[in-house]
Amino acid sequence: MPKFKKIFEVPLVLRIAIGLALGVVLGLLCPKATFIAGLGKLFISALKAVAPILVFFLVISSLSTAGKNLGARFRNVVALYLVSTLIAAIVAVGASYLFPVKVALVNAAENSAPGSLSEVFGTLLNNMVMNPISALINENYVGILFWAILVGLSVRKFTDDNTKAVLCDISNAISMIISWIIQAAPFGILGIAFETVSQNGIGIFTSYGKLIAVLLGCMIFQALIMNPIIVGICLKKNPYPLVFKCLRESAITAFFTRSSAANIPINMALCEKLELDKDFYSVSIPLGATINMDGAAITITVMSLAAAYSTGIQVNIVMAMLLSFVATLGACGASGVAGGSLLLIPMACSMLGVAPDAAMQMVSIGFIIGIIQDSVETALNSSSDVLITATADYMEKRKQQE
Repeated sequence: MPKFKKIFEVPLVLRIAIGLALGVVLGLLCPKATFIAGLGKLFISALKAVAPILVFFLVISSLSTAGKNLGARFRNVVALYLVSTLIAAIVAVGASYLFPVKVALVNAAENSAPGSLSEVFGTLLNNMVMNPISALINENYVGILFWAILVGLSVRKFTDDNTKAVLCDISNAISMIISWIIQAAPFGILGIAFETVSQNGIGIFTSYGKLIAVLLGCMIFQALIMNPIIVGICLKKNPYPLVFKCLRESAITAFFTRSSAANIPINMALCEKLELDKDFYSVSIPLGATINMDGAAITITVMSLAAAYSTGIQVNIVMAMLLSFVATLGACGASGVAGGSLLLIPMACSMLGVAPDAAMQMVSIGFIIGIIQDSVETALNSSSDVLITATADYMEKRKQQE
């Protein structure tokens, strides 16, 4: 047992790197040992199973005990979340125009995509009022958040402190379970890397290089240039100390877990280090894991425009800018688990006139490059949750001091 405990004394990032390396080696040496891939599937399944419950109880508990003077900060944080996501989509449009990407689309899967923007709105509204049990089962985070807010406000008004304490304990217990699952990340990454390399070969890390370069370039530009500009304007001071702290303590873990929802406990701990108001960040962080999706907006935009270029469709600037708004809307409904944004590519492609089979093949390509793309996307999404939460909190505190 003491030897077993020593394993957990090794930094998680180093253990994950070792798991990744072992997965690549095993994928090359014994590709038929398919049982190894089960480790990755178990890890992702565990995250997907617990994350919806975590968000549900976390928001209920937070709202039931939240202070009364959170209105201005919530307006600020929601506005900043949406502005940041929209800017990310516009950045992706600009990069796609400057560096248009074409990929080979063959043997496309047959499927259908949402037909219009009104249909997208209708789907989001239907997701909001979905049966809460069904929302939890289907990992519908829009519905989970909607019902959690209603229940949390009701609990706050009509129940006593004992009930609120029980909900807080449940929330803390689920957060601890997530922390335990994250400790198993090295084994999960091993399985994911093995499956990717055994099925596609080591060349998978160099295939689709230009597409990956555009995606990652946009995300890095958003993280290091655009988000700091937003924070600098809001706080009227050098934003980079806060930006780098968020990247260092949130983005690295999110990069490997590939789940904004699973990274919520880590973000909460970082908010505590930053001395933010707990009543505020305990709601703002789960909210950000649902609607603050800079990386998802970039992925949806770049992949959709690549599908259009690859099928010979010319996209004018008006349609491209409209795509930015659609990508922002779609990103806000992206799941908080690995690969969520890829499933929204057909929605954006339909607006550009891309055939459903080509759109679904872009989704398949997204899953192939996902071990890189989705990791960076999640790192951007999750770290900016803390960045924007801190910005909104500091703005309000500065206002109160004036």
